[in-house]
Amino acid sequence: MTNNTAITKDISGKKLHVSRPFSAPVEKVWKAWTESELLEKWWAPRPWRAETKRMDFSNGGTWLYCMVGPEGERHWCRVDFQSIVTGKSFTVKNMFCDEDGNPDPSFPDMNWIVNFLPTETDTTIVDISITFNSEEDLKKIVEMGFEAGFTMALGNLDELL
Repeated sequence: MTNNTAITKDISGKKLHVSRPFSAPVEKVWKAWTESELLEKWWAPRPWRAETKRMDFSNGGTWLYCMVGPEGERHWCRVDFQSIVTGKSFTVKNMFCDEDGNPDPSFPDMNWIVNFLPTETDTTIVDISITFNSEEDLKKIVEMGFEAGFTMALGNLDELL
């Protein structure tokens, strides 16, 4: 499948919407999003890679990971799982942090709703809504290269599946 990631921006609504079909059943796509061993294989845009420090995919759990660059640079992120409907959706608060998971207030927090939508052709559509506290926060994430980076990562996922 070609990488047909659709990203739309609603600046005044402080939202990004991402939608992407994958040629795999929901169960397989769900695992790739919820198991750290699989997330590490696709989450970062190349030549970067993701490295998990700890992962607890449960309501109230956390994924603490870093993006490791080609020169060994490390950027830490924390994902707090707020609600999980197995095989269907999950919501998270996503933030930049230090290696112990302490939030970095110089970067915006993001609230994600990730839905997994099966189709009749054994394809799964991953539909994501990301909301921000302010228009400035949304613009900062976009300026940091979110669109290109996340599109590349989703292409990695397509290859993995």
